[in-house]
Amino acid sequence: MSDSPLPPDRSHVATEQRHGDSTNFDLLTVVQQVHAIARDHAVVHAAVDRAANELAAFIEALVERVRGGGRLFYCGAGTSGRLGVLDASECPPTFCSDPSTVVGLIAGGDGALRTSSERREDDFRGVESEFVAHALCARDAVVGIAAGGTTPYALGAVTLAKSRGALTALLTCSPREKPADCDHLIVLQTGAEILTGSTRLKAGTATKLALNCITTVLFTQLGKVHGNLMVDLAATNDKLVDRAIRTLRLFDESLSRADAARLLDAAGGRVKIAIVMRARGLDCTGAHAHLHTVDGNLRAALA
Repeated sequence: MSDSPLPPDRSHVATEQRHGDSTNFDLLTVVQQVHAIARDHAVVHAAVDRAANELAAFIEALVERVRGGGRLFYCGAGTSGRLGVLDASECPPTFCSDPSTVVGLIAGGDGALRTSSERREDDFRGVESEFVAHALCARDAVVGIAAGGTTPYALGAVTLAKSRGALTALLTCSPREKPADCDHLIVLQTGAEILTGSTRLKAGTATKLALNCITTVLFTQLGKVHGNLMVDLAATNDKLVDRAIRTLRLFDESLSRADAARLLDAAGGRVKIAIVMRARGLDCTGAHAHLHTVDGNLRAALA
């Protein structure tokens, strides 16, 4: 028998509870299993909606950090870490943001995106070398992501970030007290999973939705969205060129698709630049300069 100490008892954690409606899950037919999983996810939207005030409070603080040159770091292990890396990696193509503005860090490094390294989540100081490499500072913000709210890697990220003066948040799907070094506790109460403890299910879905909220609202507040249009996207493939052309024609219906394509090309593939060029009669350089005077806000540039 091993003399190693027993791991902490996590039976009190909400996401570790046994789901009362799925105790015979393996006996269901295939279609019944699909229905059961889909119906169980019905709580996701309500869970995120209930946390709207907490999410908004963090985002408002985050906007000021990023506007002042700060960055957002997501830190998590396993599914939580992968979701953070996913959300961070989608910001540059969606908002034409600098890849360094939102950074996803996962226990075990990028290799853990494909190969499980769950053991690394137990290292409280596991993210420290990444913080050193990225020169994490007081302008930055760090979100520890932990579905059960107990992962040492994520909790350690919050503590280490606070020691550097950064804004800190913990995003979890299990109710818990706010850690001492956590500025914002965001709880998405999704309850027990249909497979006991498998937080890749509805806890993961709720986490993805919450991360979508954080970055979408962040970049909207920073002027990278006009109405519901991604006006700051860079047209770098056929799909995005088509979307950009259609967006330009929404601002000026007199433009043909060919004219819009030429305008987009003259703007270096940047939709917002093209819109200002057309509306203000400016060249690419002039449009860029005009946008700079209003902090890149298209609505202000067109006023």
